[in-house]
Amino acid sequence: MREISNCHSQVRQKHHDREQVSGRWSPRRRNRLLDDIHEGDRRRRRGKHLAHGEAEHPAAHPRDGPVRAQPHPLVGNQPRDHRGGALQTLADRPQPHHSHRHHPPARILRPPFDKDGRPLRNGILWLDGRATEQIRRYGSEHIHKLSGKPAGVTPAIYKMAWVKEHEPEIFADAYKVMDVHGYVAWMLTGRPVSSQAAADSLGLFDIQKRDWSDELLDIAGVSREQMADLVEPSYEMGTLRKELAEEWGIAEVPVIAGLGDGQAAGIGAAAVDPKIGFLNLGTAVNAGVDSPVYRYDKVFRTHVSGIPGNYVFEVLQSSGSYLAGWFRKTLGDPKLLGAPDPALDEAASLIPPGCEGLVTLPYWNAVQSPHWDFVAQGAVVGWRGTHSRAHMYRSILESIGFEMRYNLDSIEAGTGVKLSGLRAMGGGTRSLLWRQIMADTTALPITVCTQDEISELGAAVLAMASTGIYGEHDVAATAKKMAQYSETIEPDMEKHEQYCYVAKVQPKLYPKLKDVFENLYELSRKAPSTKPESPKAEL
Repeated sequence: MREISNCHSQVRQKHHDREQVSGRWSPRRRNRLLDDIHEGDRRRRRGKHLAHGEAEHPAAHPRDGPVRAQPHPLVGNQPRDHRGGALQTLADRPQPHHSHRHHPPARILRPPFDKDGRPLRNGILWLDGRATEQIRRYGSEHIHKLSGKPAGVTPAIYKMAWVKEHEPEIFADAYKVMDVHGYVAWMLTGRPVSSQAAADSLGLFDIQKRDWSDELLDIAGVSREQMADLVEPSYEMGTLRKELAEEWGIAEVPVIAGLGDGQAAGIGAAAVDPKIGFLNLGTAVNAGVDSPVYRYDKVFRTHVSGIPGNYVFEVLQSSGSYLAGWFRKTLGDPKLLGAPDPALDEAASLIPPGCEGLVTLPYWNAVQSPHWDFVAQGAVVGWRGTHSRAHMYRSILESIGFEMRYNLDSIEAGTGVKLSGLRAMGGGTRSLLWRQIMADTTALPITVCTQDEISELGAAVLAMASTGIYGEHDVAATAKKMAQYSETIEPDMEKHEQYCYVAKVQPKLYPKLKDVFENLYELSRKAPSTKPESPKAEL
């Protein structure tokens, strides 16, 4: 895992004023900032990426259960080169206004903490599969409607129920149970606080009230007093602790409530109305739209948006560039060790749409949208002696596109608005083959964002909006000012028509294999793998 500390120099803070009204910038404070911005700085306010630092956070894959965590290095005694390098780059620049977020992933259950912020156990990753029985016991239509989250491995509530049942002393001894964003804010400000748009991912919200649900907290085995205080996204959570400001060589800047990495990607891409969706071609593939009205659906999950008062309808496909990388590493050129293979891409580009009858069900890491089946597995159907490695590789990429089109249909039904285009980000956008396949299968133009770490830009948008620098405190308007794009990939509608027949065949595979997946799950319980459990994973 990585921690990324990112500084976007947006606003000069010659005068640091702590005046605040109800978590918002006071007129006096905002005017001082505005007065200190020169016309020549306006390009910098477009969201130019000035400095970046990162460090690896290893994940454990315990075979016989979780182990205790060492103190987390986000704000501790571990080396801080990744932060220091980014901040040193800004040393001679005007003092920046900072939005801090943790990326990726946002959807980690941080370990319970004592009063000093020390972890009582390892954190549990979103893809951890240990809570299958709790998902089946507690997952229901009622909880889906209440929280906005379909039952599955992603919401932390089910893993918390597992901890409650298997390690009851953990929550009994805990002072606070935090999401990642909340933990970072606590360490930065000294206040155990989080953003509504980050804490929501735990699955413990009455999402329409944007507050903790006592019913869901009871299932998880924690109390309201153990949870973070909540702040609306883009408003102030507190001020950077004096000792950290001195160590990092910056002012005691306000720390602004952020959001999860998926929602942040949408904001960074300025996908801020139901006509424009975001498409993140990362390790997993997710997409979504912003909506001013609440909906819940069996296909998508609903999050609190970074735009106050709004929601994000998000679909998640667990296998994205992970699956393409798995193929290259396992079945590709061994000399490349899984790295992108131009020769393989070229061979796959020559295969006709539909891969001459080879169809893939891309559920290597189970399936989130549209079925939310945590025991589903992958399948490749239609093998003939004429098929090659290039056929399978292309079939994998096509299958991700077919699933996305189906999922986008459900989002459009939820909003009542037809999508006119997608804003794309993530490592997968570097593949000319894959992004063209995504445009052709979805029949939508795909515009590529220029910012590599687009979620960082989304967090910075919220920080900028908090200053009112573009007028009112308006996240959507600020996003449109700061988003930057490169090329647009137009769909080939002739190929889309060719894909339509295969797109009707592929959805038939899961219903026919569902019972087989259950049998395989039971088999795995009776004859467990000799390797460490996967995808059980902790930090």
